[in-house]
Amino acid sequence: MRELLEQVRACRICEAFLPLGPRPVLRASPTARMIIISQAPSTRVHATGIPWNDASGQRLRGWLGLEPEVFYDERRIAIMPMGMCYPGRLPQGGDAPPRPECAPTWHPPVLAAMPDIRLTLLIGSYALARYMGRGAMTDFVRRQPKAPAIWALPHPSWRNTGWMARNPWFEAEILPPLRAALHGLLSADAL
Repeated sequence: MRELLEQVRACRICEAFLPLGPRPVLRASPTARMIIISQAPSTRVHATGIPWNDASGQRLRGWLGLEPEVFYDERRIAIMPMGMCYPGRLPQGGDAPPRPECAPTWHPPVLAAMPDIRLTLLIGSYALARYMGRGAMTDFVRRQPKAPAIWALPHPSWRNTGWMARNPWFEAEILPPLRAALHGLLSADAL
């Protein structure tokens, strides 16, 4: 795993398209039981090299009911975005989509190196499209099975505040069973 992570972090496949240059940000371990697959690092995450080290990360940890020391324990939780590097901004505002080269190149070998993954969080439309196919994010999030191995979540960005207001069932019906599944899976005794 160490050699694979070094290869990912040295990746320069899409360097010419990255306004801040390449800085792949991910966390992985062969002992991880859960993986978070999301969009791409923000500028703050790019600067610090720490995934979800921004306001979206604070909201995500709140949704999951996880303290930072658990959330960032890569022995338990792997974090892998669709695009490992900050992709830049769109002319109309907001971050650009993740680079398309990244996930097909790096997701298969990283996932193969983590045989103990029991729960996957797919966060946002890019992760959902890759791993669940085309469809509306709200439909994927709403149709959570009772004890799924894969959970679909909206991106915890401030841009989804309106979605949250229109879909109060998310916090009431989706987050409590997700938290229960996470705490059982990630408890220290389960390691």
